Amino acid sequence: MGCADVVPGVSGGTMAFILGIYEELVRSIRSLGKKEVWHSIVTLQWKKTWKLINGTFLLTVGLGIFIAVLSLAKVIELFLEAYPSHVWSFFFGLVVASIAVVGKRIKQWNAPLVVSLLVGTILAYVFVGMVPTETPETWWFIILCGAIAICAMILPGVSGSFLLLILGKYVFILNAVNQRDIGTLALFFLGAGIGIILFAQILSWFLEHKHDPTIAVLMGLMIGSLRRIWPWKLTDNGAELLQTNVLPRFAEAQDFVLVGLMILGVVCILLLERMAKTPIDAT
Repeated sequence: MGCADVVPGVSGGTMAFILGIYEELVRSIRSLGKKEVWHSIVTLQWKKTWKLINGTFLLTVGLGIFIAVLSLAKVIELFLEAYPSHVWSFFFGLVVASIAVVGKRIKQWNAPLVVSLLVGTILAYVFVGMVPTETPETWWFIILCGAIAICAMILPGVSGSFLLLILGKYVFILNAVNQRDIGTLALFFLGAGIGIILFAQILSWFLEHKHDPTIAVLMGLMIGSLRRIWPWKLTDNGAELLQTNVLPRFAEAQDFVLVGLMILGVVCILLLERMAKTPIDAT
């Protein structure tokens, strides 16, 4: 999830879906806003608090994301600069295969679910086509960016990193991570903490009460996001972010390499799904 969150166009939420922990993650985050949790904190009942928030699960996932962001942000930044198409190809394969995996969560499709799927697809397709804007670097806006980006990070198909691009703060935050700018990161994570707790309340309710339509919308978001990570692009007037998707001509060896990376991404997802279904031998 941490690796995916660093890449604009790829969602950590998509990775959570692939790994089969998405709904547990949302429920666990939602619990942070419950009255019982805050009462147990005020009354210093730490063991009860830990159990109520599914602390071990949140801690391990959070540590994994934190370690990945700190250790791989620079590596992924370099790969995106030197081999952007290769990175997009691999993640394209991941997302395509994960859409099929997520689709298995819906036992029977009907017209309303198809409409939900189309709505999610259109929303994501339009969103990833937006052009970044110039924004301030004041403390309150950094907090706002954290709150908005973290909501996107737990939505499959909606990239928090790309949303930061739209807000004009992706490079700013990535530099803060690489340069260990504690002040900026503290503001960003403060906003992220507030945003994720509030947003998880809404998302968890929909997963509990409108499960299949919610899953269909989330699948649509993943499908629409493919527009952003399609590896074959033409850059408009030298502007890196103003790009047009084109079909491959297979006139160069790199085109076959990109297809190979897509297939590798698909294989990785199939292996992950198989591993998730394989029971662990307690002996």
